[in-house]
Amino acid sequence: MQVICLEESAFYALVEQVVARLKETNKVEKEKWISDGQAMQLLNIKSKTTLQKLRDEGKIRFSQPQKKIILYDRDSIDKYLEGNVHKIF
Repeated sequence: MQVICLEESAFYALVEQVVARLKETNKVEKEKWISDGQAMQLLNIKSKTTLQKLRDEGKIRFSQPQKKIILYDRDSIDKYLEGNVHKIF
């Protein structure tokens, strides 16, 4: 068995390089358009009526490629959530 000794700074530099390389190889891009279930999960709501209200008030963007299919823009949901953040004291 071989034992490798590293100084603390060298160890943390190695860990950072490994993490950076893993992030590069495992990039998972988020979908731009998501379903109503995914949108409700992101917004932490349980009612489709609330989702429709946000849509009707123009608070989140959506696309309707077919009559019964409505897709929501993930970026607009993130923007809506960020716009409603309350600052702490």
